[in-house]
Amino acid sequence: MESSEKKGRRKPSDICVLVTGASGGIGSAIAERFAADGCRVALHFSKSAEAVRLAADRCASIGASEVLTARADVSQRAEVLRMRDELKAAGFIPDVLVNNAGVAHYGMLQDVTDEDWDIVMNVNLKGTFLCSQAFMGEMVSRKSGRIINMSSVWGLTGASCEVIYSAAKGGINAFTKALAKELALSGVSVNAVAPGAVRTSMLNTLSSEELLSLAEEIPAGRLAEPREIAETVHFLALPESGYMTGQILSPNGGWIT
Repeated sequence: MESSEKKGRRKPSDICVLVTGASGGIGSAIAERFAADGCRVALHFSKSAEAVRLAADRCASIGASEVLTARADVSQRAEVLRMRDELKAAGFIPDVLVNNAGVAHYGMLQDVTDEDWDIVMNVNLKGTFLCSQAFMGEMVSRKSGRIINMSSVWGLTGASCEVIYSAAKGGINAFTKALAKELALSGVSVNAVAPGAVRTSMLNTLSSEELLSLAEEIPAGRLAEPREIAETVHFLALPESGYMTGQILSPNGGWIT
């Protein structure tokens, strides 16, 4: 949310941005991008308290007008509503909601258990639903807001040995397109970002040789950096991007077209 002298445009310090799953590489990069604008940012986490504290410190050091942290299991309605109420009590009502919290799963479908399925679906897809539902009411009332959901290229094309992850991200894409139509007249845009391979801890299971082989598959010849994904999210939150809704943007270096 860049500053502007245009009449009626809100100052970045008045913009509240909530990023779920902000302890990870992409989530923390998103929070830091908005912090650099001087926005008020809230960093959600579930278990990684130390990682989110460090991310919050970085946000404060680079110019956020306010930094909050919030713990919740986004797969549980009661916890999401508690987080919403605690943020509201602190005077923090999101103008921008980034549904980034997610978990991955690798393995053959024949080996997937009911528990595996429930965890992936509940955090990725149900969490997106619960957070959107909890925070969109204020946006609708104000006739202004941005909901940005984190998907994946595998939600667009599917991936062998990542069937349930692909299914969850594909569900997020459909959710995004449908909710965008529902909220368009209310001035709330809903979009998704579907990154390709990004240099984060999610790829720590790959060897250096495997990472090199993966990079060679990508026309750009490299993996994305988290900050590049954060820039795509930031673009969707700009006032000038208000006419863009129901879209799935995929920064993937030409890997998937």
